[in-house]
Amino acid sequence: MANIGILVMSSPSASQNASSALRLAQTIATSEHNLLGVFFYQDGVHNANQLQVSASNELNLYAAWTQLATIHACPLLVCVTAASKRGVLSQLDASENDSEHFNLSAPFQSVGLGELAQLIRNSDRLVQF
Repeated sequence: MANIGILVMSSPSASQNASSALRLAQTIATSEHNLLGVFFYQDGVHNANQLQVSASNELNLYAAWTQLATIHACPLLVCVTAASKRGVLSQLDASENDSEHFNLSAPFQSVGLGELAQLIRNSDRLVQF
């Protein structure tokens, strides 16, 4: 049984990578392996934007990531620096930057790069998308 982490660096609309990462995460979560968490970095932080709207014939990645976290207790970790630079803010980050609005909320967690280092250290394998 392997401990597996996933690193998502692609936005939900730029390529198929975010969808592929989700499918792998779902597969791991229902297997004998342990999904330790998913870390969203660089443009991957856009997956945590709760204001994104998908076309009716497309998979809503935000809802699917949320469902994965809820059903399988999978941590969804979002790099706070990358997210802030791209306008993806938690309520705390918004208040610290004098903004009334935020678009990142649970189950996504705003964290630092130390969380990525910990995920890498604890994983037998880290898969990057």
